[in-house]
Amino acid sequence: MDEEGIRKRSSNQEPDETPIKKSKSMNLQKEVGLLSGICVIVGTVIGSGIFVSPKSVLANVGAVGPCLVIWAACGVLATLGALCFAELGTMITKSGGEYPYLMEAFGPIPAYLFSWASLIVIKPSSFAIICLSFAEYTAAPFYPGCDPPTVVIKCLATAALVTITLVNALSVKWASYVQNFFTAAKMVIVIIIIVSGIVLLAQGNTKNFNNSFDGPPLSVGAICLAFYNGLWAYDGWNQLNYITEELKDPYRNLPLSIVIGIPLVTVCYVLINISYFTVMTSTELLQSQAVAVTFGDRVLYPASWIVPLFVAFSTIGAANGTCFTAGRLAYVAGREGHMLKVLSYISIKRLTPAPAIIFYGAIAIIYIIPGDINTLINYFSFAVWIFYGLTVLGLIVMRFTRKDLERPIRVPLIIPILVMFVSIVLVLAPIITAPELPYLYCALFIISGLVFYVLFIHFKFSWAQKVSKPITMHLQMLMEVVPPEDVPEQH
Repeated sequence: MDEEGIRKRSSNQEPDETPIKKSKSMNLQKEVGLLSGICVIVGTVIGSGIFVSPKSVLANVGAVGPCLVIWAACGVLATLGALCFAELGTMITKSGGEYPYLMEAFGPIPAYLFSWASLIVIKPSSFAIICLSFAEYTAAPFYPGCDPPTVVIKCLATAALVTITLVNALSVKWASYVQNFFTAAKMVIVIIIIVSGIVLLAQGNTKNFNNSFDGPPLSVGAICLAFYNGLWAYDGWNQLNYITEELKDPYRNLPLSIVIGIPLVTVCYVLINISYFTVMTSTELLQSQAVAVTFGDRVLYPASWIVPLFVAFSTIGAANGTCFTAGRLAYVAGREGHMLKVLSYISIKRLTPAPAIIFYGAIAIIYIIPGDINTLINYFSFAVWIFYGLTVLGLIVMRFTRKDLERPIRVPLIIPILVMFVSIVLVLAPIITAPELPYLYCALFIISGLVFYVLFIHFKFSWAQKVSKPITMHLQMLMEVVPPEDVPEQH
């Protein structure tokens, strides 16, 4: 365990010396401060979700009142989940999100299954959903009155995906600048929609809020599916935990970024939904192809082109944030020997985990080919909440099994218990109320990772080593990458 070294380094009060020392070592650089941390959270969370999900949330609950309640509740759940992750992130200061926490709490098998599911299912499908949303909003203005051709959407999504992957593989600084720029751009569109909504409310456009809780009776399954779609819009609340090793002063900046970032997003989301309802009835919102574009057409005409442009910026920012953080997961899993070793290597010239980012981009392209946004969202949410629940259970378990670990942040035990209970309901309710095959495929896929674990990691067959060594060597020369130094080991 090299955590003490990391702690000393993060508490070191000599900012002038650190970059010179660090720039000579082959490790990820500490270049993300508090403002960049908040930008990563806000930038990754506010993406395509708030422009895609309102329709699905409303379709499941059927009335304006419960719809707004669900958006607020999703924000509360995301904040509570992120606070649990803040305790984990400051207790185990390693990049890779849930991966090192599951490793510490339950050992290598759950951690391996998480890296397997994340690298092959969760992260690439989320990257694909965001790029497809970007493509839909970008293509919409060129095809007024009809849906853009599928092939145009797929090509645009792939182009966006390749560009973002390249930027992230080339430079941490560039990726950070891109993130900050697009976060600023997306805050512009969020502010435009919110201010327009407040002005319309002040003018007395409140008729859609009359009897707002009158709707069909709600079932647990419908509420869970509404939560799936709402939480898809909040996904990214744990992204900062993937880049803990790159945060300056993580003990201060990680919890602060969470406590400022997520409530800020929640307020924005509720206000955006209120703005939508000032100009659209529930029925009109459900019939709209792209909710934000309909809002723009009604409120901002003749400047309504601003909306699809800024929504495109917003989704690109989210895709960039997702790529920036998920590349780090492949890097950590490769470093622990749970994925191809070459995935943990770092570019000599650019000090980025280039092989991991490129691998991740390649898998995401495979999801774009058959991609259908709604199916991908349900598939993604089901898988991701299994592991969120497991990670929070790990936090509860480590309170008793690892009392020796230093906890700079300590959340009340009721918070992780509540988050774990909600995640169990979210995973089980849709299967019980409306069983569908994709959920079964998803569960089988996660379990099938065990076959690879037994063959390649547990028994370490020699023929597998013989095949992978020359591949690793050639890729290393081709991409100019080397193994990282000072690897924090886990025992």
